Amino acid sequence: MSSWDNWIEESLHKLERLQLLRSLRPIYLRHDPQTTTTVEDGLQVFHDMQLWDRASVEVHIPETTFQNWLGDIPSSGDEEDTRKFRKLLLFSGNDYLGLSSHPTIGNAAAKAAQEHGMGPRGSALICGYTDYHRRLESSLADLKKKEVSAALSDCLLCPTGFAANMALMVALGNIGSLLAAGKTPLTNEKIAMFSDELNHASIIDGIRLAERQKSVQIFIYRHCDMIHLNALLSSCTMQKKVVVTDSLFSMDGDFAPMIELVKLRKQHDFLLVIDDAHGTFVCGKNGGGVAEEFHCEKDVDICVGTLSKAAGCHGGFIACSKRWKQLIQSRGRSFIFSTATPLPIAAAAHAAVIVARKETWRRRAIWSRVQDFRALTGIPINSPIISLIVGSEEKALQASRRLLKSGFHVTAIRPPTVPPNSCRLRVTLSATHTRADIERFTTALSNCVNFQEISIHGSNGYARL
Repeated sequence: MSSWDNWIEESLHKLERLQLLRSLRPIYLRHDPQTTTTVEDGLQVFHDMQLWDRASVEVHIPETTFQNWLGDIPSSGDEEDTRKFRKLLLFSGNDYLGLSSHPTIGNAAAKAAQEHGMGPRGSALICGYTDYHRRLESSLADLKKKEVSAALSDCLLCPTGFAANMALMVALGNIGSLLAAGKTPLTNEKIAMFSDELNHASIIDGIRLAERQKSVQIFIYRHCDMIHLNALLSSCTMQKKVVVTDSLFSMDGDFAPMIELVKLRKQHDFLLVIDDAHGTFVCGKNGGGVAEEFHCEKDVDICVGTLSKAAGCHGGFIACSKRWKQLIQSRGRSFIFSTATPLPIAAAAHAAVIVARKETWRRRAIWSRVQDFRALTGIPINSPIISLIVGSEEKALQASRRLLKSGFHVTAIRPPTVPPNSCRLRVTLSATHTRADIERFTTALSNCVNFQEISIHGSNGYARL
């Protein structure tokens, strides 16, 4: 048993003594006997792209919105003239597999709504947790495989991916407080949090909140710099160490160095937490994410994910052991005090997990589009997230407007999201883009930026904590 196994057990015992251990008790909804089937029965899957798939990348905006965008005129979304529209090809979304328009997923939501209404009736710990939520959690636990024994793997469904990271970071901080000898943890009793400087805002805000509770000490390491992380870990005398990182970085499109992180984990015995929001369903043979892609699933202790990107739905989750789930559901405030996920959303997300696993052509297609983009531009990208750094704010806005005129929806990313003079176009690829789409897009893009001069990834670093 590792040190972290002992600490989580001690924390759970302390919560039990304080009568603060909380339980999830699912409400089983009554089903029409004529429509009740096994979990995967009736879920239609397809083996290639269908006409309706294009709805995930083809969008329409009102002419007034189009003109305001060209003129960089601020908008609150209240344009009234909706008689004329512009059709755009989306290259800026996170619907990587194109599942947002899948009829099987939409039908699952509609069926649940017709049978049970929208729900939920309250927070998950009170009366908002149902057999629909439990089935979704079980399917995600099976996908992520966080324990050697499947019986010990589990998952906690959260309202959003943001809420999932907030709940986890606060729960981690609580371990320092629960195991402290006094009311306030001493330095060596706190949790040492090591965070990549380009981690998502939800991780950062969660760590900040835990820090305000005086239960963690924060260490920021340079982006994907394992030498720097090793130096920080080696010089840290605190026992309880946690390393948290995005697995696939949302703004730069680069992967965390998973193999090196695993080696450091074995050396320093820290808890490894990854936010796999952009890797889940996209990476790995079975869509298990970045850890599956790098064959290190068992070396990742906790995996946070989202259902609002490649799953094409909504919500977040924390894949972990049953013991960690007990702790987070008892101390993660953004989980405890949020209303449970609406039933139709839970039903749709469960269908999406099954569809994403079975329609393997979608993963093959998106990685083919990555290869197409690389071949056509010569830009050495390695994921469906392409961060094209153009420099000034005006250059980024001008490039976005030129692409808009050509019929492509790509937004300019500006401060404060990125540092000054590193403004960029954030381009994302989808399984429902075609080779012809990529050819048209890269032709239009070549008129906006010089592929030979373009910079990818945030090489200058940007600490947002």
